[in-house]
Formats: sequence, C-alpha cells, structure tokens
Amino acid sequence: MYNILISGYYGFNNIGDESILRTVIDNLREKLPNVDVTVLSQDPAQTSAKYNVKAARRMSLWDILRSVWRCDLLLSGGGSLLQDATSGRSILYYLFILRLAQLLRKQTFIYSQGIGPITAPRNRRLTASALRRADGIVVRDAKSRDLLLEIGVPGHLIHVTADPVIRVKKADTALGLEILSREGCPREPGRLTVGWAVKSRKPNKAFLQEVGRCVLWLQEAYGAQSVLIPFFHDEDLSVCEAVAGKLDGQVGCLRQKYLSEETLSIIGCMDVLVGVRLHSLIYAAVMGVPMVGISYDPKVESFLSSIQQPTPFTVEDFTLEGFQAAFRETMERREEICTTTAQCLEGLISKLDQNEELIRAIMERRK
Repeated sequence: MYNILISGYYGFNNIGDESILRTVIDNLREKLPNVDVTVLSQDPAQTSAKYNVKAARRMSLWDILRSVWRCDLLLSGGGSLLQDATSGRSILYYLFILRLAQLLRKQTFIYSQGIGPITAPRNRRLTASALRRADGIVVRDAKSRDLLLEIGVPGHLIHVTADPVIRVKKADTALGLEILSREGCPREPGRLTVGWAVKSRKPNKAFLQEVGRCVLWLQEAYGAQSVLIPFFHDEDLSVCEAVAGKLDGQVGCLRQKYLSEETLSIIGCMDVLVGVRLHSLIYAAVMGVPMVGISYDPKVESFLSSIQQPTPFTVEDFTLEGFQAAFRETMERREEICTTTAQCLEGLISKLDQNEELIRAIMERRK
C-alpha cells in the first residue's frame, strides 16, 4: 500500500476547492494501484465521510507531524496555494508542510497548482528552495511555469497541464431545476436565464452597481431572468444579497448552501454564465454553457485563454457598456463557443493524465 497525504485548502466548503479534491481523489484511485489517501482538512470528519478517506486536522501540529511521518508522498494539491496575494501566512503554511515532508525524506509532488503571485522576496526564495527539491511539479498554466522559472526553479522539473476540476463529470440538470424552483427562481420555458457567479473579497461598490445595471439591461433587452449563485457560500452570499437588495425582487438569489455536484447542476441550467469565480467558469465549460468571464486574478484569464475565449474586462473596469458588447457577441456565437470549448477541454483533460503518470513513476522509484 502506498500512502498519499494531500495538503490544500480543504474542509472549508469552498465549492472550487472541494471540486479539486473530489477529482484528485477519484483520479488517484482510478489510475494508480494500491493507494491509501489522507487529507489535511479544516473539518476532518466531514472530509472523511464525504470522500471515504482518512483525514487529519490541518492546523494541528501534532496531526500534521503524524500524517507526514506516515505518508510515502505528500501531494500539495490543486488551487492557488503558493501565493501571497490573499495572505502572507498561507504560503508559509504550505511551504512548511512541503519542507517538513522533504526533511523527513518523503516524496513531494505539486499537483496542477496555479502558482503566484508571489511578491515578497523571502517567499520567492522559500518557494524556489522547496520546489527545487520536489519529486514532481505540475502547474495548471503557462503563467505559473513562467513565475517558477523567474524565481529559479529549473524548467526541466516543470510540467504544464490544466486545472483538475475540468475532469469533473457532467451533472444531470434535473436536480438544478428542482433547486431553482425551490429557491423561488424556476426556469420559465422559452425565457433566457443568465447565471451570475460574482465575488468581491474587498467591497467594490462600483462593480456591484454595474452588475445591478447589467441585470436590469438583460431584463429589458432580452426579457431575461438573472440568478445570483454564491459559489463560495460563506464569502459570496453577502455579495449576492447586496446586489439582490438593490433590485427589489428583479433578480433571483440562491441563499442556501449547496454541494459541488448540486452547483454543477444549477450552472448547467443556465443559458449563459457570467462568472468571476474561476471554477464557476470551469463548471460552465464542463456543462456546455457559454460564458462571459470577469477577471479578478490572472488565473481567470489563463483558463479563458486555454479554451480560446476572451477576457473582456476585470472587476475593476467592468461596465454596463462593455458587458452589453460582450454579451451580444456571446449570444451571436453561442454554438461556436460551445463547440470550441468542448474541443479545448478534451485536449486539456488528456494533459491532466500527466499527474498520475508522474506519480506512478515516483512510486516505482520507491520500490
């Protein structure tokens, strides 16, 4: 039995990160023989029950030491773990676990991560030091590779694939339709339905005001109903409610917390998805829903580029006028967009198999 310990932002009910964990675990079990998986989690009991894995407390030094000691390979998995934009502490946490595993002579693997931004000189040095010692490095986009090269990680160690969530299986939309009806915004036959997966970690009144103006324009120009979808419930619900509160019942808002499978089904019920959250855009791509992306981070632009879609604006420069042009083009090119996206996803999914191929090679070296 080969013991794999997964480190990441898990157990927080963030749909994007939980989707990453689901696809990583499923593919490890499907493609590798005799693996036993443990996850460092904020909520070990929930993670263990949901994914049928062992789980340990991610902020307990004792649990971390014990879990690393027992593992054969530490998998630093998915998402944007190695960056210091949102917090100066989180990158040190993930680097500590990597270096601990290396000091204990465990194999270490970076699994389709988005790297950066890393601005602090100390963090850049520590990241380069840890990753130069890794047994395998797979990043999800070219910008992540370029940053690693810039800080001194040798190019021959780095492989570029894609975000693991693109391997999530399509969901039946029946569940999404039921949820929409229960939340008071049922699909109406023949009426355009536009989903909005917005986020704003720092209050951005101008952005939210423009979102409201766009919702009203969609209603006037297309007779469309809009539905606000909190993707990371704990962060996004207040943003969605702020928009809904200004529109006095003219927009639907999902207020309950949903699992990743349920959210995938909900997004599959949309005719168009307007997304800030990276994984909302990935869900739309998987479900064959045309999208309008709004960038808040280079990772959004990287994903849209990988499926040959534009990034017309960012959260900072988003306006009704810009949205009108982007939305009209999306409606005109819906079939072309869906065909192109499906073709691109097929190629990206095949690249993702490199993760398990490299891990298999690492496992063979250990024998």
